[in-house]
Amino acid sequence: MKSSRLLTILLMLQTRGRLTAAQLAEELEVSVRTVYRDVEALHAAGVPLYGDAGHRGGYQLLAGHRSRLTGLYAREAEALVLSGLPVAADELGLGGHFADAQLKLRAALPAPLREHVDRLRTRFHIDAPGWYTPDTEAPFLPLVADAVREGRVLAVRYRRWKAPTDVDRRLEPYGLVLKAGRWYLVAGPGPRTYRVDQILDLTVTDEAAVIPDGFDLAAHWRAGQADFHRRLHQGDAEVRISPRGAAKLTGAAARALAEHGVAEPDGWTRATLPVEGPEHAHDTLLALGTEVEVLGPPDLRDRIAATVRALAARYA
Repeated sequence: MKSSRLLTILLMLQTRGRLTAAQLAEELEVSVRTVYRDVEALHAAGVPLYGDAGHRGGYQLLAGHRSRLTGLYAREAEALVLSGLPVAADELGLGGHFADAQLKLRAALPAPLREHVDRLRTRFHIDAPGWYTPDTEAPFLPLVADAVREGRVLAVRYRRWKAPTDVDRRLEPYGLVLKAGRWYLVAGPGPRTYRVDQILDLTVTDEAAVIPDGFDLAAHWRAGQADFHRRLHQGDAEVRISPRGAAKLTGAAARALAEHGVAEPDGWTRATLPVEGPEHAHDTLLALGTEVEVLGPPDLRDRIAATVRALAARYA
């Protein structure tokens, strides 16, 4: 997007000094001709940018020029990281700082970029939670976020799914993750993952948390998600499915159908779909009604056939 590229050029020149058109083109993954046009646009916006020809030439800002992005406080800078999710900033207790940071960022942009950003703000809205996900209350989230920022050990009372359900834990917070509208705390020892909305009581201690060298929160979360999906799909079901039934598939089943499905003359598709287990496969495939035929494994086909006979008898 051109507006984003113009701002990137401005910030690159401000932080790195003189850069050639070829260097800018390589960094931005555009043509040199595009860089020339972008530089002209910055000139038109009033940015004091000039270029020198020759072996040591390149573009640079007029000496002493800085963008007007000044006066940011630490929490406002943190809020900028969440600029795509203002609701997340609110939940972390950074809502007011987010608004201040947005105001300062807007004031720092050249007029054409500022107008473009204002237009985009009226046309895009992010609503992260799924349609059927109820809102979850996480009253201790701001305190957890403070502990993450300050690197402090937490003493928590936590509710888990198995007995004993309510347990006391000493947690060293490594980071927070927002997934599908729900906050998760990744913490040691382990590390392990805890739902923030399941914290019943919490004390932020004075003890410093120690994060292992080289720990990467995003990489850890991706690895955990991959492992979850590997364990989630414990078997396969061979099916014939109609176009209407195929449209109702989601996730791994939809991907398997799209990538490996074989079209049949009657318009249906034969495919092998990953399933979580016998119970889940029975309920999910039965919900598709007459839009699917389960071919195997035999015990799954027999179980669905028995359910269909029971339903027919009940409605006879």
